Amino acid sequence: MLRGAGDSALARGVTLAGALPVSERRCNLPIDEGGPEPTGGGLGSEGHPLGGAPSSVHLGWGDRAPSCPGAGPDAGWRWCEAPSWCLGVRLFCVLLPAQANFAPHFFDNGVGSTNGNMALFSLPEDTPVGSHVYTLNGTDPEGDPISYHISFDPSARSVFSVDPTFGNITLVEELDREREDEIEAIISISDGLNLVAEKVVILVTDANDEAPRFIQEPYVVLVPEDIPAGSSIFKVHAVDRDTGSGGSVTYFLQNLHSPFAVDRHSGVLRLQPEATLDYERSRTHYIPVVAKDGGGRLHGADVVFSATTTVTVNVEDVQDMAPVFVGTPYYGYVYEDTLPGSEVLKVVAMDGDRGKPNRILYSLVNGSDGAFEINQTSGDISVRQSPAQLQREVYELHVQVTEISPVGSPAAQAIVPVTIRIVDLNNHPPTFYGESGPQNRFELSMNEHPPQGEILRGLKITVNDSDQGANAKFNLQLVGARGIFRVVPQTVLNEAQVTIIVENSAAIDFEKSKVLTFKLLAVEVNTPEKFSSTADVVIQLLDTNDNVPKFNSHYYVARIPENAPGGSSVVAVTAVDPDTGHWGEVKYSIYGTGADLFLIHPSTGLIYTQPWASLDAEATARYNFFVKAEDMEGKYSVAEVFITLSDVNDHRPQFGNSIQKKTMVLGTPVKIEAIDEDAEEPNNLVDYSITHAEPANVFDIDAHTGEIWLKNSIRSLDALHNITPGRDCIWSLEVQAKDRGSPSFSTTALLKIDITDAETLSRSPMAAFLIQTKDNPMKAVGVLAGTMATVVAITVLISTATFWRNKKSNKVLPVRRVVRKRSAPAPRTIRIEWLKSKSAKAATKFVLKEKPPNENCNNNSPESSLPPRAPALPPPPSVAPSMGAAHWTVPTVSGSLTPQQSQPPPNPKTMGSPVQSTLISELKQKFEKKSVHSKAYF
Repeated sequence: MLRGAGDSALARGVTLAGALPVSERRCNLPIDEGGPEPTGGGLGSEGHPLGGAPSSVHLGWGDRAPSCPGAGPDAGWRWCEAPSWCLGVRLFCVLLPAQANFAPHFFDNGVGSTNGNMALFSLPEDTPVGSHVYTLNGTDPEGDPISYHISFDPSARSVFSVDPTFGNITLVEELDREREDEIEAIISISDGLNLVAEKVVILVTDANDEAPRFIQEPYVVLVPEDIPAGSSIFKVHAVDRDTGSGGSVTYFLQNLHSPFAVDRHSGVLRLQPEATLDYERSRTHYIPVVAKDGGGRLHGADVVFSATTTVTVNVEDVQDMAPVFVGTPYYGYVYEDTLPGSEVLKVVAMDGDRGKPNRILYSLVNGSDGAFEINQTSGDISVRQSPAQLQREVYELHVQVTEISPVGSPAAQAIVPVTIRIVDLNNHPPTFYGESGPQNRFELSMNEHPPQGEILRGLKITVNDSDQGANAKFNLQLVGARGIFRVVPQTVLNEAQVTIIVENSAAIDFEKSKVLTFKLLAVEVNTPEKFSSTADVVIQLLDTNDNVPKFNSHYYVARIPENAPGGSSVVAVTAVDPDTGHWGEVKYSIYGTGADLFLIHPSTGLIYTQPWASLDAEATARYNFFVKAEDMEGKYSVAEVFITLSDVNDHRPQFGNSIQKKTMVLGTPVKIEAIDEDAEEPNNLVDYSITHAEPANVFDIDAHTGEIWLKNSIRSLDALHNITPGRDCIWSLEVQAKDRGSPSFSTTALLKIDITDAETLSRSPMAAFLIQTKDNPMKAVGVLAGTMATVVAITVLISTATFWRNKKSNKVLPVRRVVRKRSAPAPRTIRIEWLKSKSAKAATKFVLKEKPPNENCNNNSPESSLPPRAPALPPPPSVAPSMGAAHWTVPTVSGSLTPQQSQPPPNPKTMGSPVQSTLISELKQKFEKKSVHSKAYF
């Protein structure tokens, strides 16, 4: 239903046109104002065509208006009827005398145009939804803006939408030609006052979007097996709703080697010209058939669709096969205890046509001689006579089977041979015999590890089966021998001598098993009873010396204290010989470079020290040697013994000298050192302490390093002089070195310290150098060695003997002393004295005086009163002229503090050289001490 624009629109003149070309729209007859009202339904109200002031115009679908007279220019309401070819659209025209406003109209661009009034427009069904498919195009004579509209019957789908302004028509629903091949729509164009509507039909063209579909499935066919080759069997039918090539269907089979074929156009299924069906070989055939369309365009591409179905061909059986025997060949046996009438065997046959089998009857044709009979329905063959009455050992019978047709007449036949043997009864099992008759236990004694392949000749075994023929055939095997032995022969007929042979000599070991037990088994081969018998074989093994003694460890590690007395037990070694008797007796011995101090008990393996052995961890801390375990035939094995000596605190710390002299520069410590010759910690760790000093608040000592410092409060010689009685700068300290062993040992020494400062050393470069190297005497010795090397080179040119003597004495020996000769002969000794002068710079000068060698040194002159003396040193050891530097040790000395007396000023001529001589002497003493220590380690 279309509505007009109201009274104002009617005043200007509204023209409603149906789906007619513009050139064909007309009014056939004019109508007066009082003319008859049109039939087919009024458009106004109260019987008036317009109802007074009509606000809408109704257009009915499919109604035909009555004829009306011709219309003039001043006519009032008029009814117009469109011709019958205008789709039966009734137009109601309102013609009023007014100023003309022409209605808009569509352009008719003809077939194939994509814009205009959609005349004869068609659209493929595979057009994607949302596609722009057409453009409505029209114009208004007055040039007013126009708008476009499209509408559909309420019962139909709204397939398209239109842009009111631009007229672009868009597909909004999917097309399907098979469901709807044309679409009716009303398109309209309006300039705001006039509305022109046209009914259009859009044709939907086909696309190949449908696949072939088989109808009347499933396909099952029953075909007799004797159908002639090439016969038609069945016809399949598939339809494709597409048109053109996409709707044409052809057929083919998936299996090209099938005995069937299909006509590609009609779908008729046939048996191949040379093929036959056989129910007995294949009762059912499954034939896949493919239906394929001719292909077409879909979404811009060429596509082909197909469908597949399966035709099931069931083969129907017909009588075309002879009877078939089951279980051939047939053999039967009649034993000596078989009773007459007993069943010997059964023959089974069946109709070869299993779909519809016939009844079967059995009969004996020949070969029976009246000794056997057969049941004609069951096929059971039985013996009619006693086995003792049978004349032959083998009977060859022929059994015939006959099919009986449904009408009762004989049909196909078949014959099968049957062999029946007359046999003795198997009633004797195999039996083992010894020298005295039947026996089921055999014993033997033999040495272990016999040669491989050796026959156990001590076993006399015979096996026998009293049956005859196949019943007397049996196999021999060993059970439980685990591959150690094998038996010969393995297959016996009636009787044989049994031989057992060694297969694995290594497994016959007395130490693993003293007794070997296994079974000898005889089992019949070809008899249904499988009679068997067994005999036990017991082998007692005798031991041989086939093992070597073995230690329970490859290494033995022991630790004993170094003060262990002679004869002390160290460690016990153990070796085991698995052999028995005297073969298993083991004898121990030791050897090697470290075995001199040890003995071993030959039977128990206990290692102990020699009675005279004196162990010393400082000399040799570890011993290792080998221990051997040997049996009576000389077979042996070896293990290694490692013995470590535990250190005992049996050495005291030793100073290099009982009286030591040091030179201290202010701000630099002096160091003392004592050596403890014990081998291990904590016995060889030394702690230092000052046991006596007066006054006691001048020096500190580091207990671990032995470094001695002036206290922090003493920073100059003047401060030192202020606390020193007599303003002396020579100090004597009693220093103790104590080890950390248990029990602990200690040693004391007297330390004399000369104190100077760096300013004094700067005036004497040589003295400064010697003092700086006092803790590293090797540096000073290096300088001296360079000088001495030049002298030695000159000496070599003079005398070869002098060269060798000087080369041997190139080291500073511990017994050497620096001695300064005096004009008056006197006993020789060395004493260092501090000489004080009025100037503080003279504190670095030293004076050397000679004293008797066996007297203790102190700081007092002979003229002054003597304070208590320190204990005298023992006389030095004698040195042989031909032995070079002899080994010597410094005895333990407990020194006492000896105050120093003032001395008169020395001779000015000796102010420089005594200091250097004293420092050289001190460096040599340090070097001697280090040489002694290094010798103690070698």
